[in-house]
Amino acid sequence: MALEWEQIIVDSAAPVTLGRWWAEALGWVVVDESEEIIEIRPEPDRMPGLLFVPVPEGKTSKNRLHPDFRPDDQEAEVARLLSLGARRADIVQDEQHWVTLLDPEGNEFCVLSERKS
Repeated sequence: MALEWEQIIVDSAAPVTLGRWWAEALGWVVVDESEEIIEIRPEPDRMPGLLFVPVPEGKTSKNRLHPDFRPDDQEAEVARLLSLGARRADIVQDEQHWVTLLDPEGNEFCVLSERKS
């Protein structure tokens, strides 16, 4: 038996808005959208994707799972994501090789520095 990773489900207060934000942030495409849900993928036929679904409760604590991204230029990418509406996480990050940001609904994600050879 083999498993194929289809998608990650993201609970959201405003799924379509948040899904569109992540599509722009990642440069991904919308593959399914209704009034209540939205699915994005790197390309239409490429997985895994992210499926944003509505939930009535708001986020109350740190994510149990969060994505890490490694761009070519950490400083430029952090600036770009901030310009799209991300916020810096309110945590101490002295001498870390990553920057922790929050998406518009407060979900944590990290932007890593360049890999050390």
